[in-house]
Amino acid sequence: VSQSRYNMLVREKVEVEFSQIYKTVGLGTTTWSPLASGILSGKYNDQFPDGTRLGMEGLEWLKERNLTQARITAVLGLTELAKELGLSLPVMSLAWCLKNPNVSTVILGASKLVQLQENMKALGAQELLTPEVMLRIEDILNNKPIFPAY
Repeated sequence: VSQSRYNMLVREKVEVEFSQIYKTVGLGTTTWSPLASGILSGKYNDQFPDGTRLGMEGLEWLKERNLTQARITAVLGLTELAKELGLSLPVMSLAWCLKNPNVSTVILGASKLVQLQENMKALGAQELLTPEVMLRIEDILNNKPIFPAY
């Protein structure tokens, strides 16, 4: 088992680096940060809210590394798609992680009961992520990892 960060914005290790190990060894992945430190919750779409992980003293590096204009632009597009599907952005983001057949488990970072209850909707939301929807997500993200030529 591997425990790797995996979300719509961070994909390389789970999708590319481990791709052969899934086939040859049967690796299982326990993934963490499915909402990219809250970026995929949509809470940073309009303003920077108080009391968030990215606003904590000592974690400025995390904010600088993760909260980029390119990512906010992608998240705004994802937010619109989630609304079209009748989902919240966190639910769609979690369902996207779960949709990967090589992901065994997704560790949630919910800090409130209401967040946990919302996150659990991702289990049923996977069926809404049809191949067509997954292609739309890829178009919005524009970050599909490049696989080696071997």
